[in-house]
Amino acid sequence: MPETKVAIVTAADSGIGRQCALMLAEQGFDVGITWHSDEQGAQEAASQVAAFGRRAETIHLDLSHLPEGAQAIETLIARFGRIDVLVNNAGAMTKAPFLEVTFEEWRTIFTVDVDGAFLCGQIAARHMVQQGQGGRIINITSVHEHTPLPEASAYTAAKHALGGLTQSMALELVDHNILVNAVAPGAIATPMNNMRDEDAKPGSMPIIPLARPGTTKEIASMVAWLCSEYASYTTGQSFIIDGGFMLANPQFKANKA
Repeated sequence: MPETKVAIVTAADSGIGRQCALMLAEQGFDVGITWHSDEQGAQEAASQVAAFGRRAETIHLDLSHLPEGAQAIETLIARFGRIDVLVNNAGAMTKAPFLEVTFEEWRTIFTVDVDGAFLCGQIAARHMVQQGQGGRIINITSVHEHTPLPEASAYTAAKHALGGLTQSMALELVDHNILVNAVAPGAIATPMNNMRDEDAKPGSMPIIPLARPGTTKEIASMVAWLCSEYASYTTGQSFIIDGGFMLANPQFKANKA
């Protein structure tokens, strides 16, 4: 990779995205930060990136209106002059029983979680190919890329689709030395889950084998590794980080209790 490396992290205004931005800045990347509804959070993240001595740029990204919304990625790349890493972290989720999901709800989830990741990934990969120096793309999926979430068929199907897209991207881009992987978090203490990192206390989530939610650092550290020189032989994989949830998958039994 070049001397000045650039990473773009979507939805980096809070939670996993912000922690990814900070750990990549610590690793020496300048960071592009996108936000959907929390501009102040994005600015705070940018200030934290700057504290590592790295350049930060912020931009509004709306993946519910495509393909136009994804052009924000082009704008960020133009500002930096290049891209070496894309972390597709932006996503949406809704819950409803399968028999009650509307087609509009279904399409909204797929538009953001699959179509948006596809377009952002395509834009980034085209620039990486032109640069001729390889790159890394990490798609943040979910443990539900691998096992269903009750009453969330659209979300489950979208995350499975993103997992399949990850594998296809990995195969097709490998000749350009662009490595593509997924990170599949379980229950993580994020604002989306009405929690902070400090809420990941031992015993606070007994249905999970490790008996607590994960922290954003426990996800972002995997992303940072996948963007490092040490992950140069890793592509097309999905890394489940879930405190053992997949070993037990207690949710269906819990729903019927």
